[in-house]
Amino acid sequence: MIEMLNWLVLLISYLLGSIPTALLLVHAVAGIDIRTVGDGNMGARNTSQLLGKRAGMVVALADFCKAALAVLLMQAVSEDCDWQAAAGAAAVLGHDFPVFAKFRGGQGFASTAGVFFVLMPLPTLVALSVYGAVYLLTRHADLGAGIGMGLLAFWTWLSQEPRWMIGFVVLLLVFIPVKKFLDEPRRHRIRNSQEGPSNLHGHVGHSAH
Repeated sequence: MIEMLNWLVLLISYLLGSIPTALLLVHAVAGIDIRTVGDGNMGARNTSQLLGKRAGMVVALADFCKAALAVLLMQAVSEDCDWQAAAGAAAVLGHDFPVFAKFRGGQGFASTAGVFFVLMPLPTLVALSVYGAVYLLTRHADLGAGIGMGLLAFWTWLSQEPRWMIGFVVLLLVFIPVKKFLDEPRRHRIRNSQEGPSNLHGHVGHSAH
């Protein structure tokens, strides 16, 4: 019975992750599918480029919280760290391949950070702080994310966490660039489409009215 409840929470975790925050917000405000504009990513950065920084922050926070909630739900029913990590992975999988958005999701950075924050609060806060500092200095989000999350993985190894935790952290982090690679054909189609970057903001402004 308990294990059945764990499996139920695992399913709920995937469904939570599948909530397409950026897709819903951009469609509500601008009337367009975020996956067809900008870089095609259903995430905070693309939302920020389309609707502004505040909208991007809303998406980032929502994606962070939905994954964190998935882990917290599993913690409420199971003390087994394996199940808790599985719930986090299910939420990230839902974000990347959402059932509510035809399995075309984002790349999972914010959701991954939400999972790590519940499982490892202090190291994650430090990693996110480093990410923010590097971004402010360089204006390069990928560089900041790479350094910040790389530091988190190193911290996990240095603090002699169980091997499964180190593997889990590395696996989730590695999957972010893997998902970005998988999304490259979509980005290529967008770049080659008739609606180029010069028309993007006009389209958004027109749709918002």
